[in-house]
Amino acid sequence: MNSLSTSSTISSSAASPTSWFSSIVRGRQDRSSSVKMAGSSSSGSGVAADCEGPIKGKNQFRGVLFKYGPKPIQVAFKTGDYKQQVIFIGGLTDGFLATEYLEPLAIALDNEKWSLVQLLMSSSYTGYGTSSLQQDAMEIDQLISYLINKENSEGVVLLGHSTGCQDIVHYMHTNAACSRAVRAAILQAPVSDREYRATLPETASMIDLASSMIKEGRGSDLMPKEADPSSPITAYRYNSLCAYMGDDDMFSSDLNDNQLRMRLGHMANTPCQQVIYSMADEYVPEYVDKKALVERLCRAMGGAEKVEIEYGNHSLSNRVHEAVQAIISFVKREGPNGWDDPWS
Repeated sequence: MNSLSTSSTISSSAASPTSWFSSIVRGRQDRSSSVKMAGSSSSGSGVAADCEGPIKGKNQFRGVLFKYGPKPIQVAFKTGDYKQQVIFIGGLTDGFLATEYLEPLAIALDNEKWSLVQLLMSSSYTGYGTSSLQQDAMEIDQLISYLINKENSEGVVLLGHSTGCQDIVHYMHTNAACSRAVRAAILQAPVSDREYRATLPETASMIDLASSMIKEGRGSDLMPKEADPSSPITAYRYNSLCAYMGDDDMFSSDLNDNQLRMRLGHMANTPCQQVIYSMADEYVPEYVDKKALVERLCRAMGGAEKVEIEYGNHSLSNRVHEAVQAIISFVKREGPNGWDDPWS
């Protein structure tokens, strides 16, 4: 089991910052339906001054563990104490320390005076089957609100891995109060759960069952265990992940250009975007033309930057250096653009 080491304790309430960014967001939130922050706040003071850096050893991070919302699962971990943050959003079954590139990424970001934030959501670990993109988006908004109001954030970059990419796309479509604080989005391994699961023998019959349950008003009821041995899963979430044009169906190769634009086109409103595609992703069926697909995805997003990592697997565990290089070079080049007034 991975260990998580923190050099500072979960702190209690810190003084509220008074930056222009915080006051604007508070004003917007007072008139919005965004969930207000609850729980402890974290000052994080002194972390950046730790000359030993954000990593103590293998799978051991130094930083601040804090609650960003009232639910027990709503916990996040931040390395560094900087005003700009990269928020890592994992995929199905992911939680803290989800990918091997997070350790060197935390070091590289710290060198550039950026913090890395990892969060747990209701969908983390085995919770994805009873959650939804809508729930994830609300919790991402809560985290960004916390960073602005309690940590005096000047803006964030969202980094999604796997289904975390769907989370980002859905969140940016909500136009939630804090989404204007997102200065860039990075989609790492945006793959089609539907196309992958279509290769499994039980999927077709389970889609029919999920559809029937939803029509009967039982979308929140659980599917049989064989639908997903990894997690209890509702009929709604199974349909969302596995059915044609389900809510999670955003990156499938058989969607036409109009359908991709309908799902992804709003991402053009994000100041800058990057798509990092693993050219040997084990969750992409062999029949898919990966080069053509990533080109279409970037075009549908309004011209996102394309990074193809040759021989890279889904989590880039075999191409860690290339992953960090792609992310850091993008953040250094694009991240600060327009940050003087993101509300204009």
